[in-house]
Amino acid sequence: MKTFLRIVGVLVALVIVTFLAFRVPDTDPDEMWARYGSAPSQRLTLDDGRAIHVRDEGPRGAPVIILLHGSNADLHTWRDWADGLRDEYRVIRFDQRGHGLSGPAPDGNYELTSFIGDVDKVADALGVETFTLAGNSMGGAIAMGYAIANPDRLEGLVLVDASGAPVMREGGGNLAFSLATKPVIGNLMSQLLPRSLIEKSLSQSVSNQSVVTPQAVDRYWEMARYPGNREATRKRFSTPRKSFPAETVAAMRVPTLVMWGEDDALVPFEAAGWYMDHLPNATLVAYPGIGHIPMEEAPERSLADLRAWLAETGAAPENSPASGNAGTAL
Repeated sequence: MKTFLRIVGVLVALVIVTFLAFRVPDTDPDEMWARYGSAPSQRLTLDDGRAIHVRDEGPRGAPVIILLHGSNADLHTWRDWADGLRDEYRVIRFDQRGHGLSGPAPDGNYELTSFIGDVDKVADALGVETFTLAGNSMGGAIAMGYAIANPDRLEGLVLVDASGAPVMREGGGNLAFSLATKPVIGNLMSQLLPRSLIEKSLSQSVSNQSVVTPQAVDRYWEMARYPGNREATRKRFSTPRKSFPAETVAAMRVPTLVMWGEDDALVPFEAAGWYMDHLPNATLVAYPGIGHIPMEEAPERSLADLRAWLAETGAAPENSPASGNAGTAL
């Protein structure tokens, strides 16, 4: 028995030593802010005392667009849209709770209602009354939930490969996301978190592989290891996912643009069809050969489609050159 216990003790010690040897440490907050939080970034203090990473660009009196990134992403995913809109629009984007330079939420709450509440907190802190709200993936579900709860505050809604529809993906998908849902394996992988896993995850999310640059992979990998974000990710993935009821979506009247990559391996194109079947005031733009993040994979096309739709819905600035029909509208 003593021999057996010694063997077990040695094995446990080896496991611990191996884990400590291969665990990837957190990134340094000051270094990350210096790298990713330079101007026009700012630390915005919300009414609950939290300081979050925000970029607020464009004319103060212009129509406002707030952009919500997806799971395990950050505000930089909207760079091309922000660059193309800020001359005529006030463009606001922020790292959501548990993401990027905003870091984990002190209350540890990662339910949809908390993310929705943060949109109000950011808008209030920046003195914004009404706005167009756009979201990708998880951010799309947050945007949809916000529109249901606060329709009077929105001038328009943009769903970019949004989650929240009761449409299940069959096969394929994202390796990192799949591992994160498994309690033991997910916890272990979040601590080891090799850069190669992040690279594979991003590659599986897109069809346009030019998006998968060393700089992009580094940013995703470093932000995932920002202090507290790994634990936040585990809590978020352990929070039960819920789909929006069809009757609730059907009652939402905010003008909506549904933008979707036809080759999305995470949230299938069928989900766009579900939203179109139930949203009463929606336009669909489809992107053949594009995956989960059209604003990065097809930035010029998606931006042109957005601007055209904004002009058609009356959300464009006066005298804006944006006009015409929205690209590959269906």
